Amino acid sequence: MAGDGQVTLGNQIIKAGARKVRRLYKGSVLAGFAGSTADAMTLLERFESRLEENSGDLMRSAVAMVKEWRTDRALRRLEAMMIVADAKLSLLLSGAGDILEPENNIAAIGSGSGFAQAAGMALLETSDWAPSKIAKRSIEIASEICIYTDSIVTVEAIGE
Repeated sequence: MAGDGQVTLGNQIIKAGARKVRRLYKGSVLAGFAGSTADAMTLLERFESRLEENSGDLMRSAVAMVKEWRTDRALRRLEAMMIVADAKLSLLLSGAGDILEPENNIAAIGSGSGFAQAAGMALLETSDWAPSKIAKRSIEIASEICIYTDSIVTVEAIGE
């Protein structure tokens, strides 16, 4: 999983080295976010709590988290998205109640997501690179096209 480091407020760059990808549950789960930083931090904390409650079971934790996100009056207003993954499963989570398992294990969120996903799909088909290298290069390519994506990339991998 990879994430760029750019945080913007309107059309202004506030920070270039943010960590949008984190390790959770004893390092066995990765979580990445896009959207409002404060909202994403709230969601990360909630998701980590669900992982603890469900002994690290990614799907059960995702279902519990998204249900709470969608039904809780305060959480419902949060403007962020998440991608979570363990060694076996990758999921895209949204406040609209979405729990999506991406095709080809390539998922992207945020302003540069379309560019990064397209680059990742192409690199997956045409290279023998490790997934972490594909993820990093995909963000770098997106940063060359999207003004809201930078090339300061954080990469976390499980089982490579």
